[in-house]
Amino acid sequence: MKISSLDRTLLLFTGFLAAYQIAIGIDQMDSVSIIAYTIAFGVILVAGLLLIILGFEVLDAPIVVIISTIIPLTLSLGLVWQHLASLRTVYLLFAIISFLAVTLTRSIPMQNKLPVITIAVTHGIAGLTIFLLPIIISIQGQVKPLFSLVGVGGALIGVGGLLLSFLKTGKPILSREVILRLFPVLLLVTTALFVAGFKFG
Repeated sequence: MKISSLDRTLLLFTGFLAAYQIAIGIDQMDSVSIIAYTIAFGVILVAGLLLIILGFEVLDAPIVVIISTIIPLTLSLGLVWQHLASLRTVYLLFAIISFLAVTLTRSIPMQNKLPVITIAVTHGIAGLTIFLLPIIISIQGQVKPLFSLVGVGGALIGVGGLLLSFLKTGKPILSREVILRLFPVLLLVTTALFVAGFKFG
């Protein structure tokens, strides 16, 4: 499926938002959170630029599953490190082990369901963390209410990550054409929600 001018425009705006978040939106945080958020938004920025330049064909690369795992893992790690100090070490270990597990199961050909299970568990836990944590701490009054927008963005990026991952594993939830048609919009809306949540929350 050929990438359209509208898709490129949406991805360009996504890149601008991600670049803004890296440059301005994550100051006054501790170093681990800044590193985690910078990696997450950096991957979004690079992914958007690659799609603009190379088109949707870049999504056929085997490394896409691994890259699509980096975003939720680093975002959720940044949130946990910033807001759940008691779980920092545990979640850091989870993020590292999950990333290595996804990388390993995607690098070695396997005929069983382990690659799919690994991706589902990784995206599920990271996605739920990004979705639930901002909403819970917003309700508790630890942050401003609009920080819950990060949680809404987390739900969307979890959906997007799973769609891409299952597409690459040969077990697509939706058809390739539908996923590619939705992807630029999903990425832009997700990034916009993240930026708005961090800025106004």
